Amino acid sequence: MNAHTFPAVEFDAAIIGKLSQSGPRYTSYPTADRFRPDFGYGQFLEAVAGLRMRRNRRPLSLYIHIPFCDTICYYCGCNKIVTKDHGKAATYLGYLKQEIDMQGRLFAGTGTIEQLHFGGGTPTYLSDRQMGDLMEHLHANFDFAPDQQGEYSIEIDPRTVSAERVHSLRAQGFNRISLGVQDFDPEVQKAVNRIQPEAETRAVMDAARDAGFRSISIDLIYGLPKQSLASMEQTLDKVIAADPDRIALYNYAHLPHLFKPQRRIAEADLPTPEVKLELLALSIRRLCAAGYVYIGMDHFAKPDDELAVAQRQGLLQRNFQGYSTRAEADLISCGVSAISAVGATYSQNEKTLDAYYEKLDEGRLPVARGIKLDTDDLLRRIVIQKLMCNFELSMSSIEQAYPIRFPLYFAAELEKLKAFEEDGLLVVDPEWITVTPRGRLLIRNICMVFDRYLGLPRADGPQPLRYSKTI
Repeated sequence: MNAHTFPAVEFDAAIIGKLSQSGPRYTSYPTADRFRPDFGYGQFLEAVAGLRMRRNRRPLSLYIHIPFCDTICYYCGCNKIVTKDHGKAATYLGYLKQEIDMQGRLFAGTGTIEQLHFGGGTPTYLSDRQMGDLMEHLHANFDFAPDQQGEYSIEIDPRTVSAERVHSLRAQGFNRISLGVQDFDPEVQKAVNRIQPEAETRAVMDAARDAGFRSISIDLIYGLPKQSLASMEQTLDKVIAADPDRIALYNYAHLPHLFKPQRRIAEADLPTPEVKLELLALSIRRLCAAGYVYIGMDHFAKPDDELAVAQRQGLLQRNFQGYSTRAEADLISCGVSAISAVGATYSQNEKTLDAYYEKLDEGRLPVARGIKLDTDDLLRRIVIQKLMCNFELSMSSIEQAYPIRFPLYFAAELEKLKAFEEDGLLVVDPEWITVTPRGRLLIRNICMVFDRYLGLPRADGPQPLRYSKTI
């Protein structure tokens, strides 16, 4: 691949230091903290009815949330339940299957599932038999695209699966696999209560290749306790040698007031903000030098990976699983706390098992809150989506889709972008907004300019700080 095909990402510590602030990740717009409790089951049914009226079959996306983990990783901010009592999973599965039945009936005939993602928690907390049973149940309720056409992924904890289990997952219908690694350094692993020898991770990756998984992805985190430039260098050596197809490199957000497990992390062990930036710079430099393409936010992929190809073709999208090649599909999500995106709505399920079970016992879908997007929301969502995915935006393409004059409608936003332009982070001409390689790492800051809700009071009153730092 010639270098200029993929505009590099440029790292400017001074600018990043100046602009780093708390902000959304824009897996949705409006963001989940704007969902309202007066949006419930009835509003969700209306959205599905609207979908049925269109009568054109579209691809569908399906997300399944398995909230359980055997042990606690101290850095984790996910919605999870840590328990050694596997009986709880059997109860949960009974209710989950009930929800799947209801959703299957609602969406019957509307489209084919082309994307499936199992997240958690730890989806492999379920036994092999339970997983097989659940996949059969999904196939009985939904129409799935064939294996070569669909993208069917599962997050796994390498500590909980054997090579046999990996082969079994492939046979059950998964064709993409994502492994939590976080860091290969034993001291860092000890500090976050996640001991995971490199050999164990490599064995799982070998098994996945052997089983015919189409894509292997690794999750890393920078900013963890005890991380140093020297330890990160060694972790990156090991990651590059393992040769995954995709790498997600997340910023550790230390929010102990929100996430209890993080209180077990000694603040003195965390890298300083300066070192944290150096860890990010080192990771970007090493991964790009190893031939990975910087997709955006925290994602890297090989040049021939579907994400990199979709980005070159201007077809990349974002949804709750991050970057996606099929995010235009309506997203049906099942399980506690899961978020669906159907038509011009978002809806989130109950966040506790008790409330989730209670609604299903009443014969209702467990929708707790959500939002119906108005025209302004839809317009801003597409602007943010394009900038996040393509790092450029054609203003005339927005004018063709919506009855607005871009420079008038977004006059205040274009004025705010001038500061970013002066810092060399983007270029605005009469036709395009183009993010420069230097601005790519600060794409969240740029998108925040178009977020109408930032700074507005929320329906449920003031909240503790919920956003991670943009860098």
